[in-house]
Amino acid sequence: MPESFDARKQWPNCSSISEIRDQSGCAASWAFGAVGTMSDRICIHSNGQMKPRLSARDLVSCCGPRGDGCNIGNAPDAWDYWKSNGIVTGGSFEEPTGCVPYPFPKCGHYIPSTGLKPCPKKAYPTPSCQRKCQMGYNKTYDEDKFYGASSYNVHKDEKDIMYEIMKNGPVEATFLLFVDFMYYKSGIYHTVTGGYLGRHMVRILGWGVGNGVKYWLAANSFNEQWGENGYF
Repeated sequence: MPESFDARKQWPNCSSISEIRDQSGCAASWAFGAVGTMSDRICIHSNGQMKPRLSARDLVSCCGPRGDGCNIGNAPDAWDYWKSNGIVTGGSFEEPTGCVPYPFPKCGHYIPSTGLKPCPKKAYPTPSCQRKCQMGYNKTYDEDKFYGASSYNVHKDEKDIMYEIMKNGPVEATFLLFVDFMYYKSGIYHTVTGGYLGRHMVRILGWGVGNGVKYWLAANSFNEQWGENGYF
């Protein structure tokens, strides 16, 4: 394996790989990590011919029996749902493109943010599963769907993950979340202090080595003002 790899450079024609989204006041990292990775892979495996921006809201609202994606959800369910039910397109609150755009605005996640209100302390209510496109969109809900060919886990081995990224594109990863991650600004992150908050999902784009320390390159869903322009 190469010492470093960056999916943004490997597939420069796939703009979704460089996109940083914002889950806002909705605990839906599981969905954002999924639709971001799915969008990347559709572009990569169509050789740049298809560049959809899959809808986080469609997944948050419609995946799972409880329909409470702003409070609970996990990555495997998201990928199984993509294979069995399909997911439509949808942009952000600020750029409401596609079939089902996201209903919540960008907000400041734990750190002072320029021009953004702080994220609410209590999660927004999960939007309802509507199964219809916004008015004026030129396709029906069913016509707009993209489906995954398969849903699978990658073994928790460093080289297996690297190979998967090089071959098929970014992966969604789950890790244990601690308080100090929320205040991350730059450099190689490792837990130093703070209590355990739960699980968090992100999109891994590649890897590298800094000052002799190996690291994963990942995209978060706290907008561009968090971390290193949204990355860590």
